[in-house]
Formats: sequence, C-alpha cells, structure tokens
Amino acid sequence: MKRRAGKIFAATVLVLLTTPWRCPAEDPGTVTLMTHDSFDVSKEVVAAFEKAHNLRVEFLKSGDAGAALVQAILSKENPMADVFFGVDNTFLTRALEADIFEPYESPLLAQIPDALELDPENRLLPADYGDVCLNYDKKWLARKGMEPPESLEDLAKPAYKGLLVVQNPAVSSPGLAFLLATVGRFGPDGYLDFWKKLRANDVLVASGWEDAYYGHFSAASRGGRPVVVSYASSPAAEVHFAESPPPEAPTAAVTGNGSTFRQIEFVGILKGAENPEGARKLVDFMLDTTFQEDIPLRMFMFPANRSAKLPPVFVEHARKAPDSSAAVSPRDIDAHREEWIEAWTATVLR
Repeated sequence: MKRRAGKIFAATVLVLLTTPWRCPAEDPGTVTLMTHDSFDVSKEVVAAFEKAHNLRVEFLKSGDAGAALVQAILSKENPMADVFFGVDNTFLTRALEADIFEPYESPLLAQIPDALELDPENRLLPADYGDVCLNYDKKWLARKGMEPPESLEDLAKPAYKGLLVVQNPAVSSPGLAFLLATVGRFGPDGYLDFWKKLRANDVLVASGWEDAYYGHFSAASRGGRPVVVSYASSPAAEVHFAESPPPEAPTAAVTGNGSTFRQIEFVGILKGAENPEGARKLVDFMLDTTFQEDIPLRMFMFPANRSAKLPPVFVEHARKAPDSSAAVSPRDIDAHREEWIEAWTATVLR
C-alpha cells in the first residue's frame, strides 16, 4: 500500500510540475447583458470586447422590450444581469420610476447628441435610435399612377382606401410608436378622429411588424397593401438583403410633415449588479464606435454616437426624420399609454 501511495504522490507532483499554472486573476470574469429578443451583435464585436477586457459576455434575451423590462423590475432585489439594453422612450419613465438602474456618466456621452439624452441622472444612456414611419411600395403605386403619401392626412383620402396596413399598438412596438406619432401630430383630443377616418378607409390591423410587413405589404409579400408602418431604415434593409442589390430601394419612407415617431433605445447598469466594474466597461464599449458601427446592419437602427460611421447602404437608402417629427414626452407616454391604447382599441377594432 505504501509503495502504491508513493507512486500516486509522485505522479501527482509530476502533473503539477508539467501543467502550466494560471493565476486565478487571469480567469475571465462574466458580465451579463439582459435584452429583448431583437437584439443582435456580430460575434467578432463581442470577441473584441472579451479580449480587450478579459471578460466573457453572457446574453439573456427576455422577450420583447416591455416583457424584458417587467422581468428586470420583478427581479430587482436579485438582479438577473449586470446591464440592461432595450428600454426605449415609450417605457423610459416606467423604468426610471422602478429605480432599478445605477447612475453612470460614461465618458462616451460626450460623443452622443444632447437631444437623445433623456435622463439627466444618466441611469439610462442612449445607444441607438430609429424613426417609425410609413413605407410604401414604389412599383405598386407607379403601376396605378398614384403619388405616394406625403403626410398622415393623405391616408384618409379616398385614393388610399384599403391600401394601408398597421400594427396593433397593444402588442407591437412599432404599432405603439405609430399610435404615438398620431397623438403627436393631431393631439390627445384629435388622434381618435384621425383613426376613425382610417377605419372608414379600410385600414388593416396586423398583430405585429412581421405579419404586417411580410404578410400584407406588397413589396415584401403577395399581400395587396402597398403602404405599411415600418422604419425609415427599412429601404436600406431591402437593398442589403436582396440577392442582387438593386440600384435603388424598391420601397421608400415617409418622414416629413410630422409623420414619424422617434424611438430611442437605452442601456443601463442594473442596481445590485454582480459585476459593476465589468458592467461599466460593457456600457462604455456599447457606446463606442466598434459596437455602434455594428448596429445599422444588425438591428437597422441609427447609432447614437455621432462619431460612428454609417455603412454605404445606410447612407444611400436610409432616411432620418427632420426635427419637426411628431413628439410625445416620455412622461406623457407613461401617464396615458394604456388610456390611449384602450381608446384606440375601442375606436378601431370594436
């Protein structure tokens, strides 16, 4: 037994002497990012962060933006992640009043326009933005000899009867944004009159963006609706994903005359984060140009960092709404969101 024990001891020493030793401090830590299901980032971008900071990023996708926020609020005493991405300005006030985010004044804020910074305490920092607006099928309208709509008011004209498909604002993020565009354009006392006109003009309500765009929009399906609610970046996506990129986009966005609503998405550090230092590094990275320049062709939003360069397809085919776009404050949205949705449902669906 003693001889056998001696052999085992000698073998153990040999293994220890010949195995490279790693200091525990060299082992990568983990930083967890909680986000909505539509979040997307290139693997090489994540790898660049992990290599630069010796950290491993874990992603926790948690449904749509609203559902993910609810989970973060319910787990505030025992946070599920270190960083949260995906709160937009339609849920901003709710997120801040839940008191689940730590203030963090990232040095990268110097590269982000003040107009996108909606939280003066820097609990939620702007990461990207996009304009929800009407998109139309150029060829369909040209074949009919029709001019494209230039404003929301055009949609109520007899010529556009049965041509528009929208999303249900009760279950769809762009649907809610478009409802808010009508509130911003016509006011809380006038938006329902506009929707009554759309209902009389045979507006079609789809459950969500995919159903509307790929199920009914004539430019992307066999559907017969040449006008759809989408994003000002959607024409760029049509070109980018085409098997043979066309010289011009088959669709176009309507961004003038107060017809859009700007969605801004934010990132923030959750209170009680297990890795607050890693969380700050990740937030800085997400606001810096490497991550920001990955946003357009992954999530088809505009980067918040003004120093980030846009890909050529965005420069040529995506549009930004002018400063005169319809606006509703985050506080008004939070105070009246459910009221406006219920009134819309009663007016349009019942």
